[in-house]
Amino acid sequence: MLDDEDSPIHPLFAGAPSTTEFKKLRKRIVRETREAIEKYGMIERDTKWLVCLSGGKDSYTLLAVLHELKWRGLLPVELLACNLDQGQPGFPATVLPEFLERMGVPHRIEYQDTYSVVKEKVPAGRTYCALCSRLRRGNLYRIAREEGCSAVVLGHHRDDILETFFMNLFHGGRLATMPPKLVNEEGDLFVYRPLSFVAEDDCEKFANAMNYPIIPCDLCGSQDGLQRQQVKQILDQWERNAPGRRQVMFRALMNARPSHLCDPSLFDFAGLERRVADEADFSENIPELRSRD
Repeated sequence: MLDDEDSPIHPLFAGAPSTTEFKKLRKRIVRETREAIEKYGMIERDTKWLVCLSGGKDSYTLLAVLHELKWRGLLPVELLACNLDQGQPGFPATVLPEFLERMGVPHRIEYQDTYSVVKEKVPAGRTYCALCSRLRRGNLYRIAREEGCSAVVLGHHRDDILETFFMNLFHGGRLATMPPKLVNEEGDLFVYRPLSFVAEDDCEKFANAMNYPIIPCDLCGSQDGLQRQQVKQILDQWERNAPGRRQVMFRALMNARPSHLCDPSLFDFAGLERRVADEADFSENIPELRSRD
C-alpha cells in the first residue's frame, strides 16, 4: 500500500525517513486527509484544484499529501500549486519556484504587492492579518478563475479550525469556524480544507522530517499580540492539562445539537409542544402507596 518499498512514490516524498515513527505519521496524515476529502464530498472528477502554497509547514504537508493521493490514483483531479508573493520585506522569492521545479510540480507564481496596500490602510500598531488575508483570498480567486480551477485548496488544519471557533466565541459572539468545504460569495468556486482532521503538530513533524524549505509567516512583523496567539496559548494549556482535549473539542464541532443551543433561527423553540396526558395515564404509572407499620 502506501509504504510498499518497491512501489514508486512522488518526488515530494523522495528521501523520506525510513523510521517506523515517520511511516506511522505519514500514513496517519494521508488517512485523515483522505477521510476529510471523502466525508465532505470534495471530489469532482476531472476538475482542477488550485493548491495554495505559502511556504509554511502546513501548505507543504498539504501539497505532498494531495500529490501522494493523486499518485496513488485516489484523487482524480488536476493539481496546480500556486504561491502569491505579496511583496513582504525579506520574502525569499526564489525558494518556492526552485523547490517546485525540482519536485516536478505544476505551479504558478504570482506577484502582487498587497503589502504596500496593507501598510497604507492599517493604522500604526494594528495587525495586518485581516486585510492581508482578504486581499490574498481575492487574488487567489482571480487566479483560480484564470486557470480554470473549480476549487481553491487551503492548508488550514484541525488546530486552525479550533482556534477560529474560540476566536469567534470569545471575540465575535457567534458559534462559527472555518468549514472544511464552502462556496465563495460569488458562488463559482469551492474552498476546500483537506487537512481539517490533521493536527498541527503532525504537520510540523512531517514538514521538518522531510526537510522542506520552510518560509516563516512573520515577515511583516505584525504577529505579536494577535488574538489567535492568545487563543492558541489557552488551547495549549488545556492540552497539557488533559492530553487529547483538542480532539474531543473538534469532535464536538461535528456533533452540534441545535435543540440544545439558544439560536431560534436553527431550532423552533416557540413551536415546541408538550403532550397533555389524561389523569389515567399518570395513575397507571403511580405505584400503590403502602402504609408503614
